[in-house]
Parts: sequence; structure tokens; C-alpha cells
Amino acid sequence: MSLLGRIVAGFGRMILALVTLMLSVLLRRTRRRREQAERIVPESSPAPAAENVVVGLLGVATLLALGFIVVYAEWSAWKVSNELLGICLGLSLAFISAALTVVAKRLVVTEEIEHDYPPERHPEEEQQVTQLVRESGSGITRKRLLVGAGAAAGGALGVAVLTPALSLGPLWYTDPLYRTPWKRGIRLIDETGRPYAAAEIEQETFYTAFPEGASTEDIASPVVLVRLDPSQIQLPRERAQWAPGGILAYSKICTHAGCAIALYRKPTFPVLEPRPALVCPCHYSTFDPATGGTVIYGPAGRSLPQLPLMIDGSGNLRAGGNYSGPVGPSWWGVRSGKAT
Repeated sequence: MSLLGRIVAGFGRMILALVTLMLSVLLRRTRRRREQAERIVPESSPAPAAENVVVGLLGVATLLALGFIVVYAEWSAWKVSNELLGICLGLSLAFISAALTVVAKRLVVTEEIEHDYPPERHPEEEQQVTQLVRESGSGITRKRLLVGAGAAAGGALGVAVLTPALSLGPLWYTDPLYRTPWKRGIRLIDETGRPYAAAEIEQETFYTAFPEGASTEDIASPVVLVRLDPSQIQLPRERAQWAPGGILAYSKICTHAGCAIALYRKPTFPVLEPRPALVCPCHYSTFDPATGGTVIYGPAGRSLPQLPLMIDGSGNLRAGGNYSGPVGPSWWGVRSGKAT
């Protein structure tokens, strides 16, 4: 092909390309006009200020939901935590509601179409409804940001709602529930604050003692003191030194329902009652002090926690350490992951 022919062919292709480009632009504009003419919901103008408000409200709701989790984890043992938990959860829901209200009032175009409900299915009308829903959100310019903020708020709220379920098992931090005022060296005193001397503890008698310097209202404070013949005591090997002079101490809180151990059974009739026992008057759970507070009757699920004892140089009773197990009802045992 000659040079002139190639030049003519090049100009032809250029003209064809320009015509094609012009036609595509015209078709696009025509299609856009047609779509605008066929819109069911009028196109709304962007509202970035309203979008910022929605994101801010959802952000605050997320922080409040996370605050619920923090309060539950750190202050669940305090009475004030109930109020804080309610405030965090309630305000989180309130801010989510406020965000949805702003979306409905400022970002979604409102259009009401009244007509009778069709007796049969009409695909065209169903498509119009779908189009109406899609076009109603045309004023939202940062959909991903709003969806992300909504997902964060909803996820945090969901985790907050599920958080209390962790207390049903050993997955949550429960060390505060195991803390007691007892530790090695603390003297045992009566309700008047007088120290107990080992010599005054008699057999066939029931005593109640408290830790010196601690609150008597603490559930782990009160213990029961009894004295047995050392030849009758059959404690586990690791507790062999926990009962000096035959004196034993056990938590006063029954492991069944949390009532106070208030009865001491003495063997008036040895054939029927072979040995002394500690009895809870609520449901008659009965514990054997000679064998480590083991259950010999009743609904209690585990032994009474035993407190190790020692006698100081003045002859007074002192704690040799902490309890052998957690204090309180047997269902608290779910915290340790062991059957009760």
C-alpha cells in the first residue's frame, strides 16, 4: 500500500473512533436522562453532616457497649456495678436508636405510594419496590463507613449481651470470689473480739469464731470450732497438722444453699449416731468433722472447707493458712470446672 493510502486509512480509523466515542457519550447521556425520568424516588442531595452525626452516634454506642464488658469484668463483685451495667447498656441502645433515627430522617428519602394491594403477584411492581428501596439511599455518600460503624456498634453490643453468660463457667476471672480474710497467723476471736484459747475449747461443744481485724459480715469470715478425741480424727494426709489438740475449724456456710451451720449433733445414742456431726438446719445437710467435713447426709454436694489451725506461744488459736476450698454453696463449684 502506498504512503497516501496508509494516510487515508489512518484518518478513516481516527474519524471512526471519534464517531464511536461521540455516540457512546450521547447514548450514556440519553440513558442517564431516561433513568432520571423513570426514577420513583427523587434523587436527594448528599448530607455529609448527617453522615458524620450517624458515625459519631454509632461510635459512642460502641464505646458504651465495650464499657459494659469492662465494668462487668472489673467491678462485677461491687454492688454499684449493677447501676453502671444498666447505664452502659441502656445508653448504648439509646445512641444506636438515635443513629437510626438520623438515618431515617436525614439520609433516606421518604416517598409514599398509595394503591390497593394486588391480588396476584406482579413482577413489574416488585421490581419497582426494589428500585424504590435502592433509590431511597441515593443521598448516602459514604456507605462503607456507615456500614462499618453500624457493624462495630452491633458487634460490640452483641458481645456485651453475651458477656454475662461467661459467668456460668470457669472462663471469666473469678479470683475475687475465692478471696477470704483468713491467712496464716490471724487469731480466732469470738463475737466480742476476745481471742480463743485452745485450752477453753471443750468436747461436745460448738463454737463460732471470726478472724481478728476482719469484718464479721464477710461470707468467708465465720468458722465453727469443735474438739474431738485425736484418736477419732481421720483427716486427709496433707491435713495431718491442721487440728492441734483435736481442735478443728470449718467454714460456717453450708455448701448446699449458703445457710449457716448452727447445729452440733452429739452421739447420745452411739448405735444410731456413731460420731459427732455438724448439721445445717435449713435442709439438714450433715458433715463429719472427723474426716475433713465430708457429707454424710443431706443435699450438700461437697465437704465443708476446713481452716488449718495452730496454737501460738500464748496458747491462743491462730489460722495456719487459708481454707481447703472455696466457701459457699456447692453450685459455686462450676467456677473450678469440676463436678460437685
